[in-house]
Amino acid sequence: MEIPRRKTLPREIPSWVDPQKEIYFISINCEERFKNQLALPDVSKRLFETVRHRQEKFLWWPYLFLLMPDHLHALLSFPASGKSLKLVVSKWKEWTAKVLGIVWQRDFFEHRLRHDESRREKADYILQNPVRKKLVARAEDWPFVHFGDGERRQFDR
Repeated sequence: MEIPRRKTLPREIPSWVDPQKEIYFISINCEERFKNQLALPDVSKRLFETVRHRQEKFLWWPYLFLLMPDHLHALLSFPASGKSLKLVVSKWKEWTAKVLGIVWQRDFFEHRLRHDESRREKADYILQNPVRKKLVARAEDWPFVHFGDGERRQFDR
């Protein structure tokens, strides 16, 4: 029996959107769900090194990058690099799969924040994820989070 494949959503950015001025909410799942593969000290350290490396290469700006046991959430901007959002994220997934052995689900979820959405609302949603999953009592206690500027920042409302 052939298993049907999910349809992929188009990743083309409309011509009226300036990707350098946009913030994207991104979620990426591990292939095997409900198993801790990411929220581990050694794995998180190496993953955050790759996040910083791509930040230093101006491939993305990670406002917030939070690892959960079997998925991650991020708020990212993509500076002008001549590379599409899909390519940048896919290449990161490919590299982490080869080097760190993480098996990701095919594709990823991305949502461009609209004018009526704030970074603060999305950041709060992301930061509360470990609390909602009862992994910690307070968001501040979750160690598997990276901020592009190196500290927990206050987002514009």
